[in-house]
Amino acid sequence: MVPRKVAVIGAIDSSGISVLEARSDIKCAIIDDVSEENLCRAVQEAHGLLVRTATITSRVIAAAPELEVVSRHGVGYDNVDIKALTDRGIPLALAVGGNAVSVAEQAMHLMLTLTKQGFLYHQAVREGQFDFRQRPSTSCLEGKSILIIGFGRTGSRVAARAAAFDMKLYALDPYINPDIIRRAGGTVVTDLTAALPHMDMVTIHCPKTPETRNLIGRTALNAMKSSAILINTARGGIVNELDLVEALSSGQIAGAGIDVFETEPPDIDHPLLALPNVVLSPHCAGVTRESLVQMATIAAENVLAAFDGTLKPEMVANAEVLPAPSTT
Repeated sequence: MVPRKVAVIGAIDSSGISVLEARSDIKCAIIDDVSEENLCRAVQEAHGLLVRTATITSRVIAAAPELEVVSRHGVGYDNVDIKALTDRGIPLALAVGGNAVSVAEQAMHLMLTLTKQGFLYHQAVREGQFDFRQRPSTSCLEGKSILIIGFGRTGSRVAARAAAFDMKLYALDPYINPDIIRRAGGTVVTDLTAALPHMDMVTIHCPKTPETRNLIGRTALNAMKSSAILINTARGGIVNELDLVEALSSGQIAGAGIDVFETEPPDIDHPLLALPNVVLSPHCAGVTRESLVQMATIAAENVLAAFDGTLKPEMVANAEVLPAPSTT
C-alpha cells in the first residue's frame, strides 16, 4: 500500500505527530516555512494538511491535487479558504473541544482581573503603597448579570464557571436549542440591543462570520451600562476596535478584556494598547499545555478519520461535503 502523505504545517505538540506516525500507512512531513510560495511546493503530493496558524490560500489548495482533508489545530478557520475546499469537496476538520476549557478559563480570568483590579493592586504593593487597600475600586461577580454570546462548547463552559460565582446567566445563540440554555440555568436572549442595558458582563464566544463581524460596535456599546465589562476571546473583528476605544475612553463602558485583534499582532501604536481600563492578551486564550496536547491529538485523529471515512460531521466546518449517511 502506498502511504498517504500528511503535511504538518507549523509546530504542533509531539502527541499529534505520534498519532500520525503510529500508522504504517501514513508518511508525515513537518513544514516550517509557511510562506505561500513554499507551501505551494510542499503540498504537491499531500493527501492531508494539518495546519495551526499558517494561511492556507486557494493557491495552496490548488497546488495539492491529491488533497483529501485539511485539519485545523483549533476551531477557528479564518486562515483557511473554506470556499476553495468546499468547491473541491474537501472537508475542513476542526479540533472541536480541544481548547474549550482553556478559553473559558481565560474569559473568567479577564473578568476577574478587571473586576478585582489585580494589576493595580499588584503595582501598588510593588511601589510601597500598601494603603491602596483603603481605596476600594473592585467589585464582586456574585449577583452580576452576564450575557454569553455563543453557547457552544466554550460558551457553555463559561456559563458553568459563572454559575459557580453565583452570577445571573443570559445567553444569545440562535443556532442552539433554547432548552440547552435553560437547562444550564440561563435565560434565553433573542434581542441583543434590548438585553445589553441590563448586563454587567458581556463575553463573546461565537465564530466570526459575515453576520457577527462588527457585532459589537458603537450601537451595542452605547446600549451597555457605564459599569459594564466586555470580554472577547473569540475572534478579532467581532468587536469594532475603534468604537471600543471610544467607549472605553469616554467612560461609556468600564473596561474590556481582549485576547483577539482585527490585525495580529496589533500595531504597537494601536490606541487600545494605551488605555488603563483594558486588559490584553496575545491571542493565547486557547493555548495552555493541556490544550496544545488535546488540539494536536484531535487534529491528527481528524486527518486519519477522513482517510478512513469515519470523520464525524460535528467536527467539520463544511459538513455538506461529507457523504450522506447510509440508510441501510
